[in-house]
Amino acid sequence: MQILSDIKNILHQARQKAYQSINLAMVQAYWLIGKRIVEEDQQGEARAVYGKALLKNLSAQLQNEFGKGFSERNLEQMRAFYLNYSISQTASAKSQIVVGNTPNFQLSWSHYLMLIAIKDPNERAFYENLPF
Repeated sequence: MQILSDIKNILHQARQKAYQSINLAMVQAYWLIGKRIVEEDQQGEARAVYGKALLKNLSAQLQNEFGKGFSERNLEQMRAFYLNYSISQTASAKSQIVVGNTPNFQLSWSHYLMLIAIKDPNERAFYENLPF
């Protein structure tokens, strides 16, 4: 039946768009969380000690309300994500489109986690530009 096939197609496409929208919103949220952590961390004089306590306290409070996705390690990754993809520090900053005060992210959070593990900015840029 053609109508059933068409409706299934419509629903599959709508679900895919919803997943993409949710992913983009979460990637932007993680970038903004990383930004806020960096801003707060730069206020303290004893940065290393203060930053560690900050992440530990934030983690405990956020996990209490939002669940396990906010471990100290995850917060460290969000911080690293912001540091690696802050608008002024990216290699392609001049060509980046900013959406709602965040860069125009195109990849999933898991892709960015793999990319921030790459220390060489040129190597990272190479992988960022591969078609997915």
